Amino acid sequence: MPKILITNDDSFEAKGLRALIEAAKDLGEVYVAAPAFPKSACSHSLTITKPLRFIKIEKNFYKLDDGTPSDCVYLSFEEFFEGKKPNLVLSGINHGANLGEDVTYSGTAGGAMEGALHGIDSIAFSQLIRNFDNPSMKINWQQATTAARKIIKAVIEGKINIPHRHILNVNIPNTKEIKGYKFTKLGYRLYGNDAHKHKNPRGEEYYWIGLHPLAFKEEKGSDFEAIKNGYVSITPIKLNITGFEALKEMENIVL
Repeated sequence: MPKILITNDDSFEAKGLRALIEAAKDLGEVYVAAPAFPKSACSHSLTITKPLRFIKIEKNFYKLDDGTPSDCVYLSFEEFFEGKKPNLVLSGINHGANLGEDVTYSGTAGGAMEGALHGIDSIAFSQLIRNFDNPSMKINWQQATTAARKIIKAVIEGKINIPHRHILNVNIPNTKEIKGYKFTKLGYRLYGNDAHKHKNPRGEEYYWIGLHPLAFKEEKGSDFEAIKNGYVSITPIKLNITGFEALKEMENIVL
């Protein structure tokens, strides 16, 4: 039985974490290390300025006070596996999509990236909150569990091969019925600025960053297109982010 490590960025209390545990529980020996508090948009960060402490919740299930998803994965090697490594790292299921360049912000993707750095097959799972036809539609976590399980099983059985230092970034649509699964590229996310300036009771100014609308360029084969049309999007992402096309143009420049 493979050893499976699960983390997330929505904290150890998140519904999506429980859904992912349910998806993987009979596919291997499951261990869970999740942040004690929500860590959305913490990216692939490690905590190096303070000590961290694992707190046991139940058998093979710990929260890390006050750590990031990457901390959870990094420290779990010693805590759970005596310095060795699990066979698979799963991160999520995130409460909200991680599409396009949003993966650079994502703590969910960051947890999977930490696994990939150590040569472990790693998958990041995210669940779209908004339904494009019915914005008030609630999430069907059982449907998300079924979708995640299918992908996890395909990786364990070798049907899907994750290349070295790559992760799979999976987004699950919020729809009554999933139409299928598509392998996609990252979409082109359209960004704005949603910063809210306020004053606290002492008259001191502060900012609160809001949420961007889920807006993308319409591109064939993108993760956004798949999600919008009711498909689960599976995007392979490599950790080497060198701009090879730009490098080729620059290699003959003499300074």
